[in-house]
Amino acid sequence: MRTHFEVEEPEEYESAKELLLRRCKNWAADHGVRADEGMISAALDSRHLSSDGRLGYWTPVEVRRLLLEWIPQLVVADSDTLNAAPESLLTLLRYLAASGLRDPRGASIATLEKAVAEAAADYPAALADPLQQGVGKFWTLAALDNGVDLSDGEALERFQRDIDAGRARYDGELLDRLIEVSLTRAPLDQARAYAQLPVGLPPREELAAAAADSETVRRLAALTDWVGADGRELTATGDLRPVDARELAKLLGIGEQASKARGSTEMPLLDLLFAWAKKARLVRVSKGRVLRVAKAAPLLRDPEALWRRAFETFFDLGGAVCAPDVFWGRSSPMTLTFDEILPDVLNTIYSIPHPTPVVRLQETVWLACQEYLWLDDEEDPSTESLRPGVDRDLLRALEALAGLGAVELSHGMADEMFSADLGDDFEAEYGEERPLPAEVCARLLTRLAEPGPLVRLTPLGVRAVRERMLAGGRDVPLVGELADEAPAEMLGVVAQHYTLETAKEEVEGWLAAHGGDVEPLLEAVRECPFRIRSAAMLKILVETLPGGRSILSGLRGDAKLGPLAVMTLVDEGILRPEDLTDREHLFLITEGLLTLLELGGPEAVREQLAALPPGQASEIAAGVQNSGHPDRVAVEEFRTLVAEQMRNLGRPLRLVRGQAPGARGRPSGHGKKRRR
Repeated sequence: MRTHFEVEEPEEYESAKELLLRRCKNWAADHGVRADEGMISAALDSRHLSSDGRLGYWTPVEVRRLLLEWIPQLVVADSDTLNAAPESLLTLLRYLAASGLRDPRGASIATLEKAVAEAAADYPAALADPLQQGVGKFWTLAALDNGVDLSDGEALERFQRDIDAGRARYDGELLDRLIEVSLTRAPLDQARAYAQLPVGLPPREELAAAAADSETVRRLAALTDWVGADGRELTATGDLRPVDARELAKLLGIGEQASKARGSTEMPLLDLLFAWAKKARLVRVSKGRVLRVAKAAPLLRDPEALWRRAFETFFDLGGAVCAPDVFWGRSSPMTLTFDEILPDVLNTIYSIPHPTPVVRLQETVWLACQEYLWLDDEEDPSTESLRPGVDRDLLRALEALAGLGAVELSHGMADEMFSADLGDDFEAEYGEERPLPAEVCARLLTRLAEPGPLVRLTPLGVRAVRERMLAGGRDVPLVGELADEAPAEMLGVVAQHYTLETAKEEVEGWLAAHGGDVEPLLEAVRECPFRIRSAAMLKILVETLPGGRSILSGLRGDAKLGPLAVMTLVDEGILRPEDLTDREHLFLITEGLLTLLELGGPEAVREQLAALPPGQASEIAAGVQNSGHPDRVAVEEFRTLVAEQMRNLGRPLRLVRGQAPGARGRPSGHGKKRRR
């Protein structure tokens, strides 16, 4: 049971949602709580169509988004179902926690219960406000008001013709207002952000020491101290006086003191630092003088806090970082997009294991500038003449970040991974388009064949970029952050979002925090109510624990893990089909069909069985139900959703009491690769 699906996996997501809805409703019935299928479906959709797509990740932000935006804008249902949405959401959240599907990086159940109660207080008003609905919901309600059966395609077409002819009844004034609102309201189905790999960070003490050692942090503190208690006089244009500029440049050691510049604006490094200090609110300008900001005193005594402030304000310094362009006057193309492009650049190099060639970043930044500013007139010679300035500005920005200690610049050959998707054979080999236009790919292949500037984030930079992405709702795993979490939740996250190397680190960290006892991890796999998820969790343990394969072999006779262990041993090539007992053969077949039931839904299993000879299909169906497989819930679902449905549909399926004879291997398709 995966809880994360790419947008390009609609069928896989729908199968998982169907399974979750079924299990959640059964859990709710057992616990006497409400679970309306439509509201739970809407809750899952709101998470799937978010920037991170994690179905099990919930915080108060996601709760409010669902109840105060998603349902009022998009969901059509009867009033009783809509009014009970907070109750259904609570049921889903509690079920996710009870079944081990909650993402522990989200809020606790206690926090979420409080968030639902708070959002529920505002929910009726949001639901009743006609301007909260989306245009699509407006037309759906209008169709219902006109007596249209939404399941009747011909009726919907007639309604469309009635609208065009002016015969349909609807509130045109409200529609105009909704269209106006929709032009300024951010869409709820957010673009899926690029998945980031887990990263590790050094101890906080090392990060604090690195911040204190930052050249830019020291210079900003020295500049603020130089301003003094009485401040410094500025020129009429707000510039530092030439004599003061040269004095400060010498004090800061930036090498511009010998310049014949007529002020700090003609000294690029000093101008950047002066602008940085103002943007960071270390100094301010008032009545022709630059003055210290009194409230910044605590910041100046804390280098780490000052580093964070400098990093956050850097993205507002496009005008100081980027040089003027002759075609654009005071602004270069990158100045106008600096606050959007630079975060994207840093997000791009985040979690990449090798230094990134700057030339590849320059190509994508230039394409972004063209897109942002509509610089797509190939016949205009001035457009291409802007390109060198954009390349230069990106390099200056990276040099400024290197001075802060957020990135590390070097020179050398780029790793082969940066040219692997540029060749002419990439599309034929991988079935995907190359990420860049053909002429850009060709140019990059030539330039990447030679040494050039490289960039990577420092640990300080990794932490800062990660914090920005977290604030934006991104999934950015950190090795070690799951050490105190429940074993089932920890393994679930690791199985879906970690590489093998980082999974090993995370599992080792968890064991170190829990006395090295492996048994709670194995018990979490035993108690997992989903076949796919438990298989992924077991696989992680086999691959990360010392002696993992020996542990796996020892589980062959485990009352709960035996079927999973047998399947994994066969998948790993440790056991051959002829090594299995008849009972293990039956477990293998049963495990495969129950896995397919989760992965593809009942129809996929019915199609598999229907493709077999009637006698064999009957024996297999009977064997699954009488196999003694420990997952009784899944076996019961097989009986009701597969075997009985086939019998009711008149399919040739004879259910025989008793154990089915063993089969060599699995039915066709049961070995389909499981997704983690």
